[in-house]
Amino acid sequence: MTLQDLTWLNPPPNHAIHGDAVRVRTGKETDFWRETFYGFWRDNGHFLYRRVEGDFTAEVTVKGDYKALYDQAGLMIRLSETHWIKAGIEYTDGLAYFSVVVTNDTSDWSLVAIPTGQNGVSIRLTRHGEAIRVQYLDASDGHWKPVRLAYFPISETVDVGMMCCSPQREGFEVTFSGFSVGPPISRVLHD
Repeated sequence: MTLQDLTWLNPPPNHAIHGDAVRVRTGKETDFWRETFYGFWRDNGHFLYRRVEGDFTAEVTVKGDYKALYDQAGLMIRLSETHWIKAGIEYTDGLAYFSVVVTNDTSDWSLVAIPTGQNGVSIRLTRHGEAIRVQYLDASDGHWKPVRLAYFPISETVDVGMMCCSPQREGFEVTFSGFSVGPPISRVLHD
């Protein structure tokens, strides 16, 4: 399967595919969120995905021009409008954090400061049954670091792919590269 074979949920106004890279310029006030704290529902973020059966590991590298509050880009796993997880880099309080939102009817949000480099950040999501394992690649030592282990409803298939949003503006520019989906990595959590 190539990038051209993937499907858009809420296509962005501008995007281009070159080799293994997807460049996106977001639409106005796009986001994925359900209710918690803010009291609104948004399901208009950009999501380029493929359907995947069973357990898997998905990876991508994201590099964005983060400038406005909540600019975000990363990976997403989606069962429906009410069950999804997005994980990636999100701009808040003047810094780019690793952000994870888990939505099972309502959304939650976690942030962790991580080292980021000029080549972007590599992100990994692995499905092990009812669990989604979220990791990023620490460029300083070449090891995948854990960020979260989250519950996700069991299903035969899910949609997996690249996600980006710009809740406060339009025109956030991001490049995704090296997107892949393959067999799940080992269930061993600790070295």
